[in-house]
Amino acid sequence: MQTATISDHGFLADGRTAALVDRAGSVNWWCPGRFDAPSVFARLLGDDAGHWSIRPETDDFTVERRYLDDTLVLRTVFRTAQGEVELTDALALEPGARDHDIGYRSPQVMVRSVRGLSGEVPMRVHYRPRFEYGRTTPFLIERDGALEAVGGASRLALVGSVKLTCGDGEAAATFTVRAGTMNNFTLGYAPTYDSPRPQVPEADQTIADTAEGWRSWVRQHEYHGIYAEHVRRSALVVQGMTYRPSGAVVAAVTTSLPEELGGDRNYDYRYVWVRDFSLTLRALWLTACPDEMQRQLAWLGRAMGRIGDEPVPIMYGVLGERDLTEHRLDHLAGYRGSSPVMIGNDAWRQRQTDIYGEAMDAAWLMRDRLDTMETDVYHLLRSLADNAARDWALPDAGMWEERGIERQHVSSKVHCWTALDRAVRFGARIGGPQDVARWAAARDEVRAAVLERGWSERLGAYTGSFESEDLDASVLLMPLVGFVPASDPRMLSTIRAVEGTLSHDGLLRRWDGDPAGFLICSFWLVCCLALAGERDRAHELFDTLLGRFNDLGLFAEQIDPWTGEQLGNFPQAFSHIGLINAVGVLSDVEQNPELGSLGMPPGYFTPASR
Repeated sequence: MQTATISDHGFLADGRTAALVDRAGSVNWWCPGRFDAPSVFARLLGDDAGHWSIRPETDDFTVERRYLDDTLVLRTVFRTAQGEVELTDALALEPGARDHDIGYRSPQVMVRSVRGLSGEVPMRVHYRPRFEYGRTTPFLIERDGALEAVGGASRLALVGSVKLTCGDGEAAATFTVRAGTMNNFTLGYAPTYDSPRPQVPEADQTIADTAEGWRSWVRQHEYHGIYAEHVRRSALVVQGMTYRPSGAVVAAVTTSLPEELGGDRNYDYRYVWVRDFSLTLRALWLTACPDEMQRQLAWLGRAMGRIGDEPVPIMYGVLGERDLTEHRLDHLAGYRGSSPVMIGNDAWRQRQTDIYGEAMDAAWLMRDRLDTMETDVYHLLRSLADNAARDWALPDAGMWEERGIERQHVSSKVHCWTALDRAVRFGARIGGPQDVARWAAARDEVRAAVLERGWSERLGAYTGSFESEDLDASVLLMPLVGFVPASDPRMLSTIRAVEGTLSHDGLLRRWDGDPAGFLICSFWLVCCLALAGERDRAHELFDTLLGRFNDLGLFAEQIDPWTGEQLGNFPQAFSHIGLINAVGVLSDVEQNPELGSLGMPPGYFTPASR
């Protein structure tokens, strides 16, 4: 029975997909091939959806885990009364792949190595693959020295130094590990048809080569500023959530982990949101990743294609797919009974006008690298500006993706202003004098509307939507895009109101009634405090948030302020990107304490921040 919590899990990646391994050595999530592919292990969402565990035979053990330095190779040490055992887990990178070449041709292989550290420890392995989210129980067949699992469109090949006894769709064994001895397991995946057999390389060499591959990437992205350890770890996590063939970063590697236990806001996050785009590029800028930044912008241009009069899609598959139609998996009970379990995400159908500003802001951040602007980028930026001028007054689903209702969200208006402001700054590079004048007029109109209709005299704050009395953490973005200085009296009042109403123990909820603290909102608050001149409080809050990591430095989307439990899909790119960008603001303010009173200039992270 699966009892592990979200934060009990470690994260493995290979540049195409990810796996989650809990503290008891059980692989409870793996979708080989690409992040949104059908699973072969999914016990995270249902007891019968497949897992692969290697653990001490006794239940009486303690655990200590860490990643090998500058890698996503996980090392778990089990301590029992009989002795100590080390389990090393990795998703393999292509042999010899280094630097920016990692992840393009990963072999779809998981390697697990068990080594005795002291004493004699009885161990057990339980292998229970279930394909397509637990729908298919494969046949287990011993063939050519491997244990093959075949069913439907998938097949696995397991090779190990311990012989497993097969049962009905599962296999198991017990073995004893002595100090200095080692037992290795290699599991390869391949499609059933039109593909060679799964690869099963030697485990020790694969682990060593994979670790060096990750370290070579880290060496290309040195960061030596404040909070360096946390920035490097978060940057590595974001890189692990990147689908390397296209350069797209998924929001999370899981689906349907709930925002609230027993709740129904359970969504598939294994896709790419335009909203995340600008924030991701800011994080890549801080961590010195110009190559990834350019690949991201190129990916967005190809994914969006030529923009017409139709609404611009707000999210895509990792190769730019648009149709992400949602399906319920009613055979799965969900994480700790939280149903429904969904694949696909119908938010792709929504209108969310904030994406114009987020995409345009990302391009502005890269302006020095766009001296020679490709035709597709030129058309993309013009279209984003034109759409912002046309659509800013329309209601939308907002950045929190309300379903079944549209409102005049203040954050959406602010981001339309951002799109128009950056278009005016690009000037003749993307439009003629009449275009620039038209964009400037629309920009000023948006600003006037926000200042008048987004402000509540009763609350003394900007609110979540026009003529509303409801506070919303999304308005903390206003100083971060340069709409208004953090030190502006109205913005200061808003920061205090949002923090006073929506914050509990350092965790900021999105709105009153939101069941848990939304981590990136808490990092936005860090930024606003720093820019408002409250640097000590900003650092204090940031340090409090660092204490909310799991033991491996991983964040989910949300944290319950009262229990401390991590909730939502995991790991969450938004949370780790929020951490990196907050460090960027803290660093900039340390270098220029007057920055907040001047207003954050567009493209505010400077090279000196890195």
